[in-house]
Amino acid sequence: MKLGIVVGTVRGMRAVQTTVHLAMQAVARGHEVWFLAVSSLALTPDGRVRARARGVPRSNYRAAKAFMADLQSDQARRERIFVDELDILLLRQNPSNSGQQPWMAQTALMFAHTVARTGTLVLNDPAGLALAQNKMYFHEFPQEVVPESCITRNAKEIRDFAKRVGKVVLKPLAGSGGQGVFLVRSDNADNLNQMVEAICRDGFVIAQEYLPAAETGDLRMFLMNGRPLRYKGRYAAVRRTRPAGDIRSNVHAGGKPVRGEITDNELRIAEIVRPKLVRDGMFLVGLDIVGDKLVEINVFTPGGLLEAKRFEGVNFFDTVIDSLERKTRYSQWYKREFINAELAVM
Repeated sequence: MKLGIVVGTVRGMRAVQTTVHLAMQAVARGHEVWFLAVSSLALTPDGRVRARARGVPRSNYRAAKAFMADLQSDQARRERIFVDELDILLLRQNPSNSGQQPWMAQTALMFAHTVARTGTLVLNDPAGLALAQNKMYFHEFPQEVVPESCITRNAKEIRDFAKRVGKVVLKPLAGSGGQGVFLVRSDNADNLNQMVEAICRDGFVIAQEYLPAAETGDLRMFLMNGRPLRYKGRYAAVRRTRPAGDIRSNVHAGGKPVRGEITDNELRIAEIVRPKLVRDGMFLVGLDIVGDKLVEINVFTPGGLLEAKRFEGVNFFDTVIDSLERKTRYSQWYKREFINAELAVM
């Protein structure tokens, strides 16, 4: 399998990231893996996408730090490749990463659309990701699993909403990772205008009813191909507890990961959202659940799989690569039977 992984920047990657461990697992199983920074992509005069790609020089890595050291060093393999010659292209560029340029997310999707038209399998589907670039996508799911919300740039509308539902959480419509998140209570409602102004600098505000169950953090649950990711009887999930005095559970915002338990409640939510995720071509997804509600869906770079592996004692990366291998076999057959036949007719 020839696997390409699109990232914001190779230099900005860290050894603890899910993306790195997926790549390391694929390399260990003998697959050819290339990292493609968004800025390395180019469209040739004949309409093909090329990239300056990086790969590791060997296959026997036991530690992600050694893997990343080689990838980011002068020892890395470097080639200019045609992206449509890959079997699978994984899109793992995080649009909310503040260290990246704002044009990266949209540019990555545009190039990915071009590659997908050649028959190379692109995951998650760039058409679906284009719809999911802000939290409006989240509110297209059934209301029974989505907290009551108001999306606006008007402070009065948010104030009226807060009076009706009680405590509310304010956050930017675009972005993630716990950036620009505020809790509005009766004792800080006087600062509502300032909060709204701060978020509105980058667009719209989403006001969401506060869920009391958030006091214990949230649960990140992974879905693969629309189903709960499971390996050797264990579910891939992590509970993220929040630090004292903070409403955010995001790990890089100070949240602490602990073992997550999947119950009938989480399985019910997963089944409700599954049809749309499958229809939109979402291969690997992270659901963030608080109580009986879904508060976020990460379809770009769901992280936490390393922690789930550590807590459950099974290698979830292995079953993800299993699925990619199966998809590759089907994709190769599809290209041979249909894409090449159509090109021959033309």
